[in-house]
Amino acid sequence: MTDEPLVLGIETSCDETGVGIVRGHTLLADAVASSVDEHARFGGVVPEVASRAHLEAMVPTIQRALKDAGVSASDLDGIAVTAGPGLAGALLVGVSAAKAYAYALGKPLYGVNHLASHICVDQLEHGALPEPTMALLVSGGHSSLLLSSDITSDVRPLGATIDDAAGEAFDKIARVLNLGFPGGPVIDRYAKEGDPTAITFPRGLTGPRDPAYDFSFSGLKTSVARWIEAKRAAGEDVPVRDVSASFQEAVVDVLTRKAVRACKDEGVDHLMIGGGVAANSRLRALAAERCEAAGIRLRVPRPKLCTDNGAMVASLGAEMVARNRTPSDWDLSADSSLPVTETHVPGHSHDHVHEVSKENLYS
Repeated sequence: MTDEPLVLGIETSCDETGVGIVRGHTLLADAVASSVDEHARFGGVVPEVASRAHLEAMVPTIQRALKDAGVSASDLDGIAVTAGPGLAGALLVGVSAAKAYAYALGKPLYGVNHLASHICVDQLEHGALPEPTMALLVSGGHSSLLLSSDITSDVRPLGATIDDAAGEAFDKIARVLNLGFPGGPVIDRYAKEGDPTAITFPRGLTGPRDPAYDFSFSGLKTSVARWIEAKRAAGEDVPVRDVSASFQEAVVDVLTRKAVRACKDEGVDHLMIGGGVAANSRLRALAAERCEAAGIRLRVPRPKLCTDNGAMVASLGAEMVARNRTPSDWDLSADSSLPVTETHVPGHSHDHVHEVSKENLYS
């Protein structure tokens, strides 16, 4: 529908410069420039390297997205950008770019929440989100169970990681196994040829007195690392495929078990899974199996939409426009610890677009 809001979204919370363009619930462009290769030799993301990469990639990636979508910048109804959480320097690059484009175009600016965007992106795949929505978000920086009755204004955290997130654990075990960075995809690959029951690794925070919805993967990571070290100390070969499969099974077992429990406890008959780790093939398979057994409908976007991308930010921005949410002010700043309960950063001014910018300075 041509009357649906056309929004450009910018995502720079970590190491990928993502620019997406969405019209309503329809994805028109999803351009990504990744700096992952620049971080690989360090074994993890280096904030300063990521910030510089965003600076270099920003304008070309925006231009590519506009070309792919077949629209001009002046056609846009708004600019959305991840305001947090994430790496402070990386976020600042995206926020600064979004403010510049919004001001020059005379368009409203929406600083949105990274985690809420991961939930909202599913609308591009499966249509409007049910209300309420139960979401399991798993990535390198967070493992969270969230309940949202309105993705633009009401997201309630039920549980979160208290130490290493699932993605961090994948990266660290891959490093111990000398498999490189990032760890998620390569462990998933090796695990397909291994036996998930070969080694019994611990399931953190699954005891009767443990928090029902919180996650802990630090103990699992330590257990796997010590198992590997013991094998090497004894002069034995490490069965990389079996270790990968057994470790991965321990992670996805806990994630899916707690997510299904949350759905039952809250009376929600569907589950949405997002974040980079949601691209993991075993997580998707076990979640489908357990949701079917529990009578829960599972919604998981295609892998490319699970990782950080501009489309998810544009999707939430389009929802903000459609629901007439208050735009952000020009003094919008990045917040590396923006809580998920703040789905966006609204401004205080009713006349958001400055008089000078109404003339559309962009050409």
